[in-house]
Amino acid sequence: MEEKVFIKERKGMPKGLMVVIVAAIGGVLGSLLTYFALDAKINSMVKGNSSNNSGVEYKIQETDSPVVAIAQKAGSSIVGVQINAVTQSVFGNLQQSSEEGSGIIYSEDGYIITNYHVIESAINNSNAKVYVTLSNSDEQVEASIIGSDATTDLAVIKIDKTGLTPAEFGKSSDLKVGELAVAIGNPLGQELAGSVTGGYVSALNRKLTTDGRTYKLIQTDAAINPGNSGGALVNSKGQVIGINTVKIGGDQVEGIGFAIPSDDALPIIKELIQNKKIVRPYIGISGINVDDITAKRNNIVIGVYVAQVLVNSPAQAGGIQKGDVIVAVEGNAITSMEELNEVKNSKKIGDTITLKLNRSGKEVEVKVTLASDDTASTNVTN
Repeated sequence: MEEKVFIKERKGMPKGLMVVIVAAIGGVLGSLLTYFALDAKINSMVKGNSSNNSGVEYKIQETDSPVVAIAQKAGSSIVGVQINAVTQSVFGNLQQSSEEGSGIIYSEDGYIITNYHVIESAINNSNAKVYVTLSNSDEQVEASIIGSDATTDLAVIKIDKTGLTPAEFGKSSDLKVGELAVAIGNPLGQELAGSVTGGYVSALNRKLTTDGRTYKLIQTDAAINPGNSGGALVNSKGQVIGINTVKIGGDQVEGIGFAIPSDDALPIIKELIQNKKIVRPYIGISGINVDDITAKRNNIVIGVYVAQVLVNSPAQAGGIQKGDVIVAVEGNAITSMEELNEVKNSKKIGDTITLKLNRSGKEVEVKVTLASDDTASTNVTN
């Protein structure tokens, strides 16, 4: 707004000259005031200070995010995993296919952890080849499959290189909900290699059933996308506390990803390296979960209905019969094969477990000595 100056006429000075002098003085004063105001504001900004209406001053300090240090420590231990295969179409044409995921360097001499489902196509196709791309490199190094375990969705591959940077592993049992969690991997493939996403530990011991198998997982809201599978979930110390494995997708879903706890993964990894396979105890039955509705509809009790007893199995030797309903294991009531497996898998081959059965309305208790079966399946044959 233009400033209006009112001046009384004075005798002895021409009117026009008075207006010019006042205008000049006003301009100089205005410039000086503006200069001092801007100078004060600039000095305040340079010092990083600001104030609110109450006159309280705040100082904003520039600090590094802890994720920077986490990424620097763990990032070089995360690799890309690619499976290239040539298959034949129904019309006889040869087709090339490629799948990608992530991996974690386990040892300096080339052992690498990944998910079973990342390399599943190579496990089932002897013509497929597995390649690894190291951090900050475009070179693809061919890898051999050391061992895999579909039950836990874990696998170990190896490249012929030494001097690698192995990841440091932390204890997932020490985790608390709300802790910082950082996912590192190759979402959508090698073009986005080494992507870092930050979030928190959303939940622990989260049970998730996929492809007929039940897993106990760490839940996180750190972004996990296709290609992140086999990569690392890292804590605030830069330690791997989980192997990223799956996410829940959908239009109404955001920030729900899962990782295999390191405490559960490491014994499997060590056994795969040593024995190239996982040998588990088994009972030798096929079972069906019986919930309240199914029980009422079929006039049976809640538990696990025995649909089949394998010949020469521990179940047969222990006296379990087709049509029995397993209602308790080691004195604890169960309602599903998952609960039965959880107890069984906590035992060793040769251990004896006690099962309570309901047989035609009568309770029967049997003892079963667990044997080994390399082909035991989580939900079909126990």
